Amino acid sequence: MSLRIEPKEMAEILIKVRKMALAHDMSLKLGKSLIMYGDLYPADIAPVLAPNKYGNMAIFPMAWGFTHQASPKPLVNCRVETADTKVLWKDSWYRRRCVIPASWYYEWGYPVYEDDSCSMKEHRNTKKAKFAIQTEGSDRTYIAGLYRYEEHSGMQLPMFSILTREAAGSVKDIHDRMPLILNKNDVKEWIRPDGNPCIIAEKALTNMVFEKAVEYYKSPTEFIAM
Repeated sequence: MSLRIEPKEMAEILIKVRKMALAHDMSLKLGKSLIMYGDLYPADIAPVLAPNKYGNMAIFPMAWGFTHQASPKPLVNCRVETADTKVLWKDSWYRRRCVIPASWYYEWGYPVYEDDSCSMKEHRNTKKAKFAIQTEGSDRTYIAGLYRYEEHSGMQLPMFSILTREAAGSVKDIHDRMPLILNKNDVKEWIRPDGNPCIIAEKALTNMVFEKAVEYYKSPTEFIAM
């Protein structure tokens, strides 16, 4: 899975988060770009909605993926079915929830044919394709996540992981999992430290639309002013 952030649609968020001292410190400590738009991948820094010290929704820079000694790669996904029981995720599930606003996300899946007369085995043997998936009728997709602070190069830095669920709606035709997608009206309630994540998770959206992904090439003059 990877994410797409369109700069024009999210300019206000990008300008705000890139001015933060924390963002510049993270860029230096992690050796990551502060562009934060276009296609984003695990370990990249992204703009994330989370509660500030007063419990109100605010924007923060966070790096994508929890680190764990058992894995050489960042843990970028967490199954919602076990988030409240597994040690790695449990504390964040109850106390540190966040939302990643994206234009859409990408997933590799099996092509869908209108005349799908092939067997399931034949279907699974076809070459996977890259799909762009987003909330139907919206130019922004709100993806539920968890976050925590980790020490990197002597500094406590915020890291996030995306919650996933069993695929539903049209997405299940191409993949067996999908992110937990929130309605815009549920975003503030989701990140409330004293909120009930189970109730919000049950209202997750499944009305997604998708198409085969287009490869974007960033113009040298494309930028977000600081």
